Amino acid sequence: MEASTAATSSRSHPARLTGMSWAHFLNDGAANYLPGVLPAILISLNLSVALAGTIMAALLMGQALQPLVGIFADRVGGRVMVALGLAGSSLGGALVGFASGFWPLLGILMLIGISNAFFHPQALAGIRHLGGERPGTAMSIFMVGGEVGRGVWPALASWVVVQWGLGYLWLLALPALATLPFMLHWAPRLPPRAADATPVAWRLHAGPLSRLVTFSALRSLMILSVVTYVPLMWAQAGGDLTTGASFITVMLVVGVIGNLGGGRLSDRFGRRPVLSVAMSVSVIMLAAFLLAEGIWLWIVLGVLGISLFATLPLGILIAQDILPENRSLGSGMALGLANALAALGVMLLGPVAAIWAPAAPLWIALGGGVVSIFLVSGLPEHMEKKPRSGIA
Repeated sequence: MEASTAATSSRSHPARLTGMSWAHFLNDGAANYLPGVLPAILISLNLSVALAGTIMAALLMGQALQPLVGIFADRVGGRVMVALGLAGSSLGGALVGFASGFWPLLGILMLIGISNAFFHPQALAGIRHLGGERPGTAMSIFMVGGEVGRGVWPALASWVVVQWGLGYLWLLALPALATLPFMLHWAPRLPPRAADATPVAWRLHAGPLSRLVTFSALRSLMILSVVTYVPLMWAQAGGDLTTGASFITVMLVVGVIGNLGGGRLSDRFGRRPVLSVAMSVSVIMLAAFLLAEGIWLWIVLGVLGISLFATLPLGILIAQDILPENRSLGSGMALGLANALAALGVMLLGPVAAIWAPAAPLWIALGGGVVSIFLVSGLPEHMEKKPRSGIA
């Protein structure tokens, strides 16, 4: 029985991994195209730039539920929550263009955030098993789908709005509707957590988890600050909507190189060295962007995306290693809780952008990136843990 389990866990599933990466593309695209159309929404609803951070926070605060969803996902197992998350994110994304005011918009964005919280913990917990003996590579491939979605959809959404108006954003939900029937085949079925399983040793894990969540939140603050305030910087300078959205697209799509490279490099050199180098480069690139002009803006943003997103799969794997019997919970803390904290930071930076300039929050986020470099040394390196059996 043990030999059979070992053989199952070491076998890769490239077709299912590709399907899950596609689902991640659709989910994160629907859940993150808002920055590409945010200037148009502010104008349509007659809202102040000071509310930009609050609007983005409403979209992302639902991700704070990911740890709770992770606990539930670990307890019940299965894979239904992955499909429900994709359905809810796509439905919410389709409704954004129909928001009639500030409060209805916030309600729709919270629906998207909560659905996003359903999708990620269960998907992230199971995805490493689809890569066999290369969990870092498998996590990178899965993360690539999400990052490409986050990068392409703001530009695609802005194009739809320019061509037809906000009311036609529902067109972006059609690919997800066609994909949903396949989800229960692609997604790994997680076994429920055994009733007599060893409880989480919170005292033992509090230190590493706190450092990891803080690191991940500061890294996410850098990403969200660029995604939220760079299009507003461009719009205030007289630039058009689609070009402002293209800055996001360049950073996130080129960042796919980092997603793939970070996981592969960590399988070879370890996670801490890759995290330390990547965050150091990220700080330098964000500073360079704030001082650059012309074509250099796109070039620097591309390198920034590569370095930032090289760290993303590694943080999730570290969290899953810290909590090997609660991998959905670990994933939810490293991704959802960290993103929610970063969203709170973006919301608090909204008035800063209104009083000074949209560039001011980026300088503050850069300072947080410097702090994150020093947190890397306190993160645990890869720990060999026996995975739970029964993944289908």
